[in-house]
Amino acid sequence: MIFVFHLLDKPGSAALREEIRPAHKAYLGAVAERIAFAGPLLADDGQAMLGSLLAIDFDHREAAERWLAGEPFTRAGVYETRSVLPFRNLWPQKAGFPAP
Repeated sequence: MIFVFHLLDKPGSAALREEIRPAHKAYLGAVAERIAFAGPLLADDGQAMLGSLLAIDFDHREAAERWLAGEPFTRAGVYETRSVLPFRNLWPQKAGFPAP
């Protein structure tokens, strides 16, 4: 089942986010084949990162929660709020994805 992770950063955590980002990307790489989509949530300027939105396939909620607990941004305290919800995709992606 796909789980969507809606994760918002603590105010003032931009430097910590940048420092931890390589470890975060490596951690995502370990589940790359199960990622439906993943990326940063941005401020209106389209540049400043405010959080993360991830959709990843896990067998069950406990596995998704365990994965999030070990995620480098989580462990470093970057996120102020975390939400994990099951998701069913009922619409074919067109916008925001590279053409085949």
